[in-house]
Amino acid sequence: MSYASAAALQAAVFQRLTGWPDLAGVAVLDAIPAGGGAGTFVLLGPEEVRDASDRTGDGAEHRLVVSVISDAAGFLAAKTVAVAVSDALSGAALTLAVGRLVGMEFQKAMARRLEDGEVRRIDLTFRARVEV
Repeated sequence: MSYASAAALQAAVFQRLTGWPDLAGVAVLDAIPAGGGAGTFVLLGPEEVRDASDRTGDGAEHRLVVSVISDAAGFLAAKTVAVAVSDALSGAALTLAVGRLVGMEFQKAMARRLEDGEVRRIDLTFRARVEV
C-alpha cells in the first residue's frame, strides 16, 4: 500500500473544482472558515485510504468526501453546487504530481440540515483508484 499520492490527489481535486466553470464564485476550502463560514461553499473533507496494490505495483483506493455547505434557504442552492461538484469529479482524468489516477467515480451523497435547519450540508463520496 502507498499513501504517497494522498496530497497530490487532494491538490488535483482542488485544482479541478476551482477551475470548473459551474463553480465560478464558489469558494473551495479544506477547512471550515473561522466562525463557521457564510454563504455556500465547497469543503474538501475526510478521506479513507485502503491498499489496492497488486502484482504490477503499489496502489491505493481513496474514498474522499467533498461537502457542500450552504446557509441559503432550502436545499436548491446546495444541490445545484453539489451537481457541479459531481460533474467536475465523476470520471475526471486528473493529473497527479505523485502517482497516476486510474479512475474517479461518484459513490453516494447524503443531504441533511444542520443547526436547527439553518444550514444545509451535502456530503458527496467519491472513489479514486491511484497507482504509485
